[in-house]
Amino acid sequence: MQGMLGFLLFAAALHVNLADLKKQRVVIGVLATGGVLMSTVLVGGMTYALMTLMGVHVRPVYCLLFGALISPTDPIAVLGVLKHVGAPKELEMKIAGESLFNDGVAVVAFIGLLEIASGTSGLDLQRLSLLFVQEAIGGVLYGLALGFVTLAMLRKVDDYKVEVLLSLATAAGGYALAYALHVSGPIAMVVAGLFIGNEARAGAMSEKTREHLDDFWELMDEILNAVLFVLIGLELLIVAFDAQSLLAGLLAFPVVLLARFIAVALPVSLMKRRRVFTPGAIRILTWGGLRGGVSVALALSIPGRLADGTLVPEREMVLTITYVVVVVSIVVQGLTIGPLLRRTIAAAAAAEPEQGPIAVGGG
Repeated sequence: MQGMLGFLLFAAALHVNLADLKKQRVVIGVLATGGVLMSTVLVGGMTYALMTLMGVHVRPVYCLLFGALISPTDPIAVLGVLKHVGAPKELEMKIAGESLFNDGVAVVAFIGLLEIASGTSGLDLQRLSLLFVQEAIGGVLYGLALGFVTLAMLRKVDDYKVEVLLSLATAAGGYALAYALHVSGPIAMVVAGLFIGNEARAGAMSEKTREHLDDFWELMDEILNAVLFVLIGLELLIVAFDAQSLLAGLLAFPVVLLARFIAVALPVSLMKRRRVFTPGAIRILTWGGLRGGVSVALALSIPGRLADGTLVPEREMVLTITYVVVVVSIVVQGLTIGPLLRRTIAAAAAAEPEQGPIAVGGG
């Protein structure tokens, strides 16, 4: 399941323009780190309160686990709508960039919390902080090294079939090696994907190779997302998908949405003092934060038993709630984000002659 995460993140990073990403680096960095950690705590706390009110016993650490796995956003559906309605490039880059890096941050937080839940470590904030630094910074450095090595090999080859296979080997082998080195595989895949998608695309690939590479990874992304939903559907056949679990999932959706709003509104409101944002930026970033394949993959990776054989009863509840929240998010937010974007862009265009060009945020 973790390997599928690597492929998904690598595929997404390949298509992001690094120059555009750098312009939004400050805002993306704040939202992808502080925003995700804030969302994790908020969702965890509110979910625990919700479960308590419903009379469901769930240990707090599993509520935090749910907060970590549900915090990363999936921009695929929203980016398609953004292109269709002609949204500003800054807005498109902000949503795509935040999603790429919040995936990596959320996975690091998830791994630390999973260790606590599994009993392999206690609640040691200093240790968790060191783990976060090791995984995150180590993942960035390892991803850069992986990108350089792959670029060197791509420059020596002029066969699109071999070059596509090299990218596949980078994602598969690179993720496995990251796990062995105890650095963040998701962050490494994002960095390697950005490096290969920009440096290698510009200086080591022919036009034919670029076309085949894009087609291959777009297909991989679609297939893996479909497989993830099939897998969680199969899991739900053997778990207790009862009325209580369904209700918990439906009630968790507004909880997740509220946490997303706070995690976006607070930092954006503070950054507005030094940066200009498109009118309605908070609303778009909140409502455009759909949940998708990454959340599903993380939920499926929660073990059903601990190392000593003890059952984990919370796993079924977390799986069910995750599935419901992701499906509701895709249906409700996915179907309504288009009209919201059109209204916001129209309002910004109407205000532009009076106020001058409006940007979504600078770096």
